[in-house]
Amino acid sequence: MPEQLWFTALLNRLFAGPVTAFLRAIHIEPHHPAAPIPNSLAMEILVFIFLLILFFAVRSRLSVDRPGALQHMFEGVEGFVQNQSNEIIGRHSEAYTSFLVALGCFILSCNLIGLIPGFESPTAVPIVPLGCALCAFIYYQGQGFKHAGIGYLKHFAGPIWWLAWLMLPIEIISHLARVLSLTIRLFANMFAGDMVTLVFFSLVPLGVPIIFIGLHIGVSLLQTYIFVLLTTVYLQGAVSEEY
Repeated sequence: MPEQLWFTALLNRLFAGPVTAFLRAIHIEPHHPAAPIPNSLAMEILVFIFLLILFFAVRSRLSVDRPGALQHMFEGVEGFVQNQSNEIIGRHSEAYTSFLVALGCFILSCNLIGLIPGFESPTAVPIVPLGCALCAFIYYQGQGFKHAGIGYLKHFAGPIWWLAWLMLPIEIISHLARVLSLTIRLFANMFAGDMVTLVFFSLVPLGVPIIFIGLHIGVSLLQTYIFVLLTTVYLQGAVSEEY
């Protein structure tokens, strides 16, 4: 059985039976039937619960006259993402702000949770960045079809109709490469950050690791920003009215 974090062990103790039964029902045999929930999934669930509680807390305390610090913080994040969307996408970008903010909050929380003793960053496991990349990919493709209908396919054919046979496979590969790029960039940086922090904590328990904790936080913020920025750029290409 793989080494489990305490929260993972708790989830497996409570839900191992139903999860194993579900996996077998869809013809997937878990490697460890007694512990089918991996650490990465457990950390994602914990982040989801944390964000859900946080969003409910913000929603319950919304005030026009006396906004609290938490409301100011989220309004700042929303304003930053909205301004960036306006610059990249242009008009009608407000419709995508909620998704981009939620995506950024999830990725940032996943990046930072590894700094808490007893937890680890799920984004340092390839399957989690891949899931985030697929989510962004499906979203911007869906928004492209929603915005332009079947005419969205013109994005893949290119501007010259008689070169469509050549542009179509190139565009498909290009869009799939975006998923790979988002995945590798986020995973590689978070995995490296986790390893560096862990090594220096093992070698020098006090003092010096604080510098690398700060570096880890900086990398977490930067990678979240890059992920959201690239998703915004891909959205711009999908909803652009220039065919």
